Amino acid sequence: MRSLDETRGAVRVEDVYDTSIDDLWEACTDPERLARWIAKVSGDLRAGGSFHAVFTSTWSGPGRVDVCERPHHLLVTTGPGTEDEAQIEAWLTEEGPGTRLVVEERGLPRDRLHFHGAGWQAHLEDLARSLESEAAAGPGQWTDQKPEPSWRARWAELTPAYEQKGLD
Repeated sequence: MRSLDETRGAVRVEDVYDTSIDDLWEACTDPERLARWIAKVSGDLRAGGSFHAVFTSTWSGPGRVDVCERPHHLLVTTGPGTEDEAQIEAWLTEEGPGTRLVVEERGLPRDRLHFHGAGWQAHLEDLARSLESEAAAGPGQWTDQKPEPSWRARWAELTPAYEQKGLD
């Protein structure tokens, strides 16, 4: 978590997943797979396109795809043109047999960064469970099993640690 100015900040989280860069890219860009771990997304998901998202965290609203460079870089703007406008940027890089995902969300209220940090960590944990479930089910298969613990329960558990951490 870091400050961008007096009122806005950014949250950056990352993890390495035991899957190929192409598979992780699909998990981060395919609407069906996104719905399994972070959000229901509909609309034009190409660069320059607009979409609507409903996140497991309950945030809901419009977005725009600014950059979509398969399989390495994705940049979207949420709430474009509003006072709540923020950017979510993801970078994927091969790392050994797996793939590193770095996600940064910028433009967030500085006094609420700890909530977003905890939220993003819970989302990335849900992504890991989704990938593990897909791998266990076999190629092209998955289960509709809800990740445990629930996003909200995990977020509530992580928030105090992020609040104590403070800004970098």
